[in-house]
Amino acid sequence: MSHESDAQWSDPVSHVVMMTVELAAELLSRENFNRRLNRGHVATLAASMVRGHWQVTHQGIALDGPLATGSVIDGQHRLHAVVEAGVAVPMLVFEHVSRDTFRVLDTGQRRTAADALSLKGESNSQLLASTVRHVHLYLNVPVGQWIGPKARMTNDQILEALEKDPDGYREAAAVGRKLGPKALIIPTAAAVGYYVTVDGSTPRTRVDEWLSGVASGANLSGGDPRLALCRTLINARGRGNQRRRSTRAQSGLYVKAWNHWMEGDEITELKMAKNQRLPKPFRLETSPEKDDH
Repeated sequence: MSHESDAQWSDPVSHVVMMTVELAAELLSRENFNRRLNRGHVATLAASMVRGHWQVTHQGIALDGPLATGSVIDGQHRLHAVVEAGVAVPMLVFEHVSRDTFRVLDTGQRRTAADALSLKGESNSQLLASTVRHVHLYLNVPVGQWIGPKARMTNDQILEALEKDPDGYREAAAVGRKLGPKALIIPTAAAVGYYVTVDGSTPRTRVDEWLSGVASGANLSGGDPRLALCRTLINARGRGNQRRRSTRAQSGLYVKAWNHWMEGDEITELKMAKNQRLPKPFRLETSPEKDDH
């Protein structure tokens, strides 16, 4: 075997490199053996770098030769993120990695926010992570669909948000888990609705009365907003109501019903038009603007 082949297929070596924008661009300009680029994933990584949340892990860049001449066989998204972010970050670089490894790269499951929360000892971690993410969307993306790069949150972002109000998010997730099967509402939607409506100024008796009525729907008057919510959620399970079965729509319906109930309104129907701005939750200090049922 030639010396060139020995060099190409020698044991991989790794070291941490300060990945500058120039170096990342240079590596990307070479022949590469990567999958199709996911721009949304690049945007998420770049945002993490800009915020200073990037950390060195075992997931870095793999080259089929030395850093000076090797082609990228893994890590193109991280390199594109460096270029998009315009900042230099430390990154683990593996040199002299066989191209044969490409077919087995990234075939495992990516660690989710729920996995990260579970490792921290949180119970019901999947619903808790979903609650944190969707509360963020409710408060920050009140118009439009919750899809695409703007709807993404990194694991670090979810953990950071949870740390700001751990008890509040845990309580909301617990409410969503219990209310979901009783009211036929998506558990995350119930958790989001609960989190954004209940604050320190809300009397506990009123909260319990609200939850009891939504959970059972029993002994409620015909104009009770809780009954209107229950009927809407039941009807949403029928055909042709896919939009009302989304977390966004059901969160909005929950808050609408809460607002009407806290205002003392009588209603018989609740609607949530496509892409309609999500209602602001009622506060005892300031009432929200009236909107359509």
